Amino acid sequence: MRLRTVLASTAAALTAATCLTAAGPATASAHRGGSCSPSVTLDGFSDALDKTEFHGTFVGNVSALAVDRDGSLAALSDRSSLFGLDARTLAPRSVTALADEHGAELDSEGLAVDRDGTRLVTSETEPSVRRYSRDGRVLERLPVPSALLVAPAGRATANLTFEGLTLLPGGHTLLAAMESAISGDSPDIVRFQTWRRAPGAPFTPAAQYGYRTDAGLGVPEVQATGDGRLLVLERGFTAGVGNTVRLYLADPRRATDTGGTENLTGQRGVRLITKTLLADLADCPSLGATAKQPQPNPLLDNIEAMAVTGRDHGTLRTLLASDDNQNPAQTTRFYRLRIRLPH
Repeated sequence: MRLRTVLASTAAALTAATCLTAAGPATASAHRGGSCSPSVTLDGFSDALDKTEFHGTFVGNVSALAVDRDGSLAALSDRSSLFGLDARTLAPRSVTALADEHGAELDSEGLAVDRDGTRLVTSETEPSVRRYSRDGRVLERLPVPSALLVAPAGRATANLTFEGLTLLPGGHTLLAAMESAISGDSPDIVRFQTWRRAPGAPFTPAAQYGYRTDAGLGVPEVQATGDGRLLVLERGFTAGVGNTVRLYLADPRRATDTGGTENLTGQRGVRLITKTLLADLADCPSLGATAKQPQPNPLLDNIEAMAVTGRDHGTLRTLLASDDNQNPAQTTRFYRLRIRLPH
């Protein structure tokens, strides 16, 4: 793989980083943003971190994003690295290695920054949710309902478990999204698990909900909108065709608690989370983007990270990122969107 840039804490790298803008590098910012749908506008994209390194660590494999307490960005790699990024330029400022209680690497996929600055991180191996200090020490491991564990301990499939993670308004509820269905459920219904906590108490398992995906798609990310609803990414890949990435607004507030439902098959009496399509990202303007493999829109890649970075009168400023899998045929790409939420 050809390294385009090596970002490090040197004057040369920081000078190069100033070429980035909120809309992306020069190749992207030369084009005006455009509408993906009536609800979603693409402001720009950036490939500036594609195939780069920071302090000897590969910058890529981005599986989750979160806004840190100081306003900077936290970017999680599924190879057990947590990067601190400048919120405006995306330039890396720090990297922290993560591991489990025994020092083994994680397949880290979901990220939320708690009110005290600690990091909640999912690994889809078991699956698990762990709390980490800012310097990467394991502080806590949350209990996971047995049905969501990987077989034979539970009914989940390895590498298709907790992908999305978000804290709901108020910080009392944590929600994790399974990427794919567990054994016994319809293949298009995935489970969203929540944990609740009282003031001063740890998170404990709470309500669980069912969410129906589009055919052939899974859920790589979920984010709270701030009003009780959720942004949900659905994603799939077809060899020779490319990625499908759709953004939905989902509402779990009237959904049935399915924690006690053994099999979810769309049966009567079980209300699934409702959803409304906000945009199919194939309909976004390409803005001059190029793809290294076939795509329905050259802008697309393996998008699986998302964070709400700001709110303006019903509009969410949102950042997406793709996981390049450290593959020369894929790209680490960041996308800046504005999302107007329907009432």
